[in-house]
Amino acid sequence: MNDDTQKDDVIIEETPEAKVADAHDDVEYADDNLGDTVKKLKEKIKTLEAEKLEYLTGWQRTKADYVNAKKEDEKNRGELMKYANMGFVEELLPALDAFDMAMANKEAWEKVDKNWRAGIEYIYGQIIATLGKFGVTQENPLGQKVDSQKHNPMGTVVTEDKSKEGTVAEVIQKGYFINGKEIRPAGVKVFE
Repeated sequence: MNDDTQKDDVIIEETPEAKVADAHDDVEYADDNLGDTVKKLKEKIKTLEAEKLEYLTGWQRTKADYVNAKKEDEKNRGELMKYANMGFVEELLPALDAFDMAMANKEAWEKVDKNWRAGIEYIYGQIIATLGKFGVTQENPLGQKVDSQKHNPMGTVVTEDKSKEGTVAEVIQKGYFINGKEIRPAGVKVFE
């Protein structure tokens, strides 16, 4: 019984030729799948490249928008800074007008002590120079043609000289500008 049992349990090993044939069948099967796989991978690559381009374009557009917004913000901030002091200057105008009126009354001004006058004129000059550093300019249009955009007619002066008609005869209040923008037009009397 022992001999017969051992004969039935004999294991047959595959020959090398059989192994090669089985591997060949696997390759043919893989070749069929490989073609499909390559095709799918190529499609996937195209899709991914399209997505990459879309993301890159979007990122570049966003970056450009950010840079443009930053420039616009800096420009707006600069414009705001140019005119930020306008309210302060408007509040200061009555004091500047008082200086102008005091110095315009030549008779009374000449009676004041010379040193005191020089001190007041120096202080006034310092105030005007400081305002100039912040873009504030005065307009004294005496003798100029009246410009309705820059002058506020406050009265008339009769003249016989026809060449003077329509020009500024007297400045009642100087005009003020900040960086070219009008704060207050000059108050003037006009020759007619």
